[in-house]
Amino acid sequence: MRALIIQHDHVSPPGPVAERLEQHGYEIELHEVVSEADFHAPGVPGEFPDVSGFDLIVPMGAPWSAYDHDLIGSWVLPELDMLRDADARGIPVLGICFGGQLLAATHGGSVDASDRPEVGWAEVESDDDSLVPSGPWFEWHYDHWVVPPEASEIARNDNASQAFVLRRNLAVQFHPELTAAMLKGWLDNGGDEKAAHFGLDPDALLAETVELDERSRERAHALVDAFLARVATA
Repeated sequence: MRALIIQHDHVSPPGPVAERLEQHGYEIELHEVVSEADFHAPGVPGEFPDVSGFDLIVPMGAPWSAYDHDLIGSWVLPELDMLRDADARGIPVLGICFGGQLLAATHGGSVDASDRPEVGWAEVESDDDSLVPSGPWFEWHYDHWVVPPEASEIARNDNASQAFVLRRNLAVQFHPELTAAMLKGWLDNGGDEKAAHFGLDPDALLAETVELDERSRERAHALVDAFLARVATA
């Protein structure tokens, strides 16, 4: 079995999500879209592997907006086409944060700037805890999606829709893949100033994440398990 993980930038690795897929026997192919050298000029060519060679696709998060086609349209539009192709072929997709927003845009929903961005640990209320557990998940997004008309929303909070299922696609707005080491990379890459803008102490946010690291890994593994058992096989 082969899984294609789309890593959109150099500081957003798949962490425990890839770890759990490997434990399930998946061979991981990691496709980085924007390299560290191109981070400040992310309009790179949009070349993606042929999805027919994969059993699973995981588009990850990104610091850009899915609708900013002037900045990243060179690759985000081809990625939307890739996700449509995957859906037509019945290839399961787990979309994480930006990747979930791409699923919304791909399948008839939309993505817009949010008037209530979320940064840090937030409570999520789920209708199906066996698939997407309720409780604290790490959030870092300035946009929100409108759920596609044929999709079923299964989780939310007061700020935004947090998860939906559509055929063999699962979109989550939060970051199950986050680890303390990953968060440090985000903070060191300009995230500390953004966190402070939202009234957060970057050091305290990192310390909280360190404390939650092992529990977060367990919850990420459980989410991957449920996705494989219930959505990928739908």
